[in-house]
Amino acid sequence: MFNGLLLEIAITRSQISKRDLAKKLGISEQGLYNKLNGISEFKASEIRTLTDELSLSAQEREDIFFAKG
Repeated sequence: MFNGLLLEIAITRSQISKRDLAKKLGISEQGLYNKLNGISEFKASEIRTLTDELSLSAQEREDIFFAKG
């Protein structure tokens, strides 16, 4: 289960704008907002990019994208 709140916290902490993050992911800003709001899902390649760009630890990545419950 995706945890959007934890991802929002990680984005804020990184100080990368959502516009820049969308560019790095190769998607539109609207596409990023759709993913953040659970309308569409993140692809594996996007999760890898977010992990790198946001400097997520393995545990943070698991908690954000693969949380159980």
